[in-house]
Amino acid sequence: MQEYVKGIFRQTIFKSDKGYVIGLIKVLDTNIIEMKDYVNKLVTFTGYFAELNENERYIMYGEVANHPKYGFQYNVRECERIRPTDKDGIVEFLSSDLFKGIGEKIAVKIVDKLGDNALEKIIKDKTCLYDVPKLSEDKINIIYDTLIKYEESHMTIVKLTELGFSMKDALSIYNTYKSNTIRVIENNIYRIMDDIEISFTKLDEIALKNNEDKLNINRIKACIIYIMKNLSFTKGDTYLNYGEIYEGVSYYLKNEIDNDTFDNAISELDGEFKIKIEDDRYFIYEDFEAEEYITDKLGYLIKKDVTKYKNIDLKIKELEDKYKLVYGEKQKEAIIKSLENNITIITGGPGTGKTTIIKAIVELYKTLNKYTDKELINKIALLAPTGRASKRMSESTLLPASTIHRFLKWNKDTNEFMVDEYNPDYSNLIIVDEVSMIDNRLMASLLKGLTNNIKLVLVGDYNQLPSVGAGNVLKDLIESDLIDTIELDLLYRQDEYSYIPTLANEIKNDSLDEDFLTEKDDYKFLECTSDVIIPSLVNIVKKVISKGYDYKRVQLMAPMYAGVNGIDNINKVLQDVFNPTLLNKREIKYGDVIYRENDKVLQLVNDPDNNVFNGDIGVISEINYKGKSGSPEVTIDYYGNKVIYSLKDFNKFKHGFIISIHKSQGSEFELVIMPISSSYKRMLYKKLIYTGITRAKKKLIIIGEPVAFLYGVRNNSEIVRKTTLKERLENCLNKN
Repeated sequence: MQEYVKGIFRQTIFKSDKGYVIGLIKVLDTNIIEMKDYVNKLVTFTGYFAELNENERYIMYGEVANHPKYGFQYNVRECERIRPTDKDGIVEFLSSDLFKGIGEKIAVKIVDKLGDNALEKIIKDKTCLYDVPKLSEDKINIIYDTLIKYEESHMTIVKLTELGFSMKDALSIYNTYKSNTIRVIENNIYRIMDDIEISFTKLDEIALKNNEDKLNINRIKACIIYIMKNLSFTKGDTYLNYGEIYEGVSYYLKNEIDNDTFDNAISELDGEFKIKIEDDRYFIYEDFEAEEYITDKLGYLIKKDVTKYKNIDLKIKELEDKYKLVYGEKQKEAIIKSLENNITIITGGPGTGKTTIIKAIVELYKTLNKYTDKELINKIALLAPTGRASKRMSESTLLPASTIHRFLKWNKDTNEFMVDEYNPDYSNLIIVDEVSMIDNRLMASLLKGLTNNIKLVLVGDYNQLPSVGAGNVLKDLIESDLIDTIELDLLYRQDEYSYIPTLANEIKNDSLDEDFLTEKDDYKFLECTSDVIIPSLVNIVKKVISKGYDYKRVQLMAPMYAGVNGIDNINKVLQDVFNPTLLNKREIKYGDVIYRENDKVLQLVNDPDNNVFNGDIGVISEINYKGKSGSPEVTIDYYGNKVIYSLKDFNKFKHGFIISIHKSQGSEFELVIMPISSSYKRMLYKKLIYTGITRAKKKLIIIGEPVAFLYGVRNNSEIVRKTTLKERLENCLNKN
């Protein structure tokens, strides 16, 4: 039997546009052991609901959870109204505020005449109410219409689940369209894609199962959007060509579409502002808007008058004396331009002093403007795409820093930012680190959340991997040659014992020395063939553990997830090395993966409510089993921030003993161990190798085949992303 809670809904604490509710229920009955002490008490619940009416009775199916922020609560999967069946219950229901103008006396008359199944009789045929003495036509209509509306949500959700939608999706659909839900489904089921995050493939499966015409124009248009989004995500392009879209759509529709039908669908999408056709380039409209907005905002900042400070050289000298260092000429140039220009780019590899410059810019900004510490915090925003990168900024400047999503107050339920062009942040100096990771849409959203009265400093490594999302923001901005860009090429984090920055520099400049196989104080290349990569990794990990390294100080990373030497397989092997099973250590199996206490894990999605973000690394501190059914719960400790996951959230993390090089961006680790094998060949290219190497702060160990390493270093054939940001900026500035 399912675990349930029966109770009276008392109050809504929070409700999102999509129907996510945090509320209070007075528990009347339950079969959950942990809830027995809460009978006749109020309990917090969460879940997705169509409608909840205060003081009505519901039965909720779900699981008990202990939220780190909200405490003990009940997470609801499904919910049903409990329609009153006894005389007193029906009288109370009909005389409630739900039925305007129907008091207790009339309610008693109705039940006396129609009996305990009065509600069913009325719904089936409202004329039964004519048998109730002295009941007017108006009141008959009020009772019937209210009951039908009351039942509507339940009937609609039943209909949606019968079509094939999950309960959560059905609730999201109903909460979006309400009484129009069935009409929307019947007219154009694919419209749901515009308003709710339900995939085209899921909608298409349901539609075809319910006899949708395969060449319905709505299906073809939805398929075009789906293919365009897939291609854009896969390639990183902000626009596509006609041929590649047609090929993708034709393949999905099994060659059942001709050019004329396709062209008509494309034309309609253009007219509906879902795509934008410009000079034979086809954009998803949001990508077009993002490039346009970035161009307009940055164009304004480029043309705006700069600020000039007197005696800035003297102030820099005072800063050098304070910290007993000497800034290089390019570092000084970067500091001055960042403070005087409205927009500046600082780029450079590891060890070139980017962090030092950020600290100097902040200090000088405070000094030149004579701000107090409190005023400074209100005037600047230190931002980065990842939690780890923002934490590094905060540690170097001793000031608050934030992820971009947190700064913009991202709402995960609506996938919208609360800070935008209508509600901007009023910081004046904005410094953004790891800009190579920022895609077009996120950059546009960030700029929307800022006023025009800003100085924007973009910091990043031009040679790292581009963003996961579409666009190539940092590359496009630098190559436009319209924004003052200072490229730092002198290595500061280097002494006679340091080789990592030198290696990175040689790779960047295509000048790798044969010395890369020679062991250094901070570097080692352990040669081995592809078939012994894993035992070699196990041996080196055991050695570093014996020297006192733990999961916080050492990070393994590789290019690929699949295969014998892939991340997924290596994680299983490393689990038994880093965190072997013990009798007092709890474990839980999820699919084919076993998680155990003290495992290192990687967060896969942004969750600002719990202050944990995609790419954050933590450790499973506790595994518990709740309730009669033994529902598992995992607590993950992200450096002091503990987040609890129930079974439905286990897909939000995975083992992190070894992670992908892509996921390592924005991070630094004391010791990096990186296998390089010919089995990774299709993923080996210069920017990937460079990015992996530059994650190592103090020590780097590469294990594998020199020939595979050399292949990757010399492979410059990365896919060139199709974007128009550079071109738009050039055109924007040339017009003036």
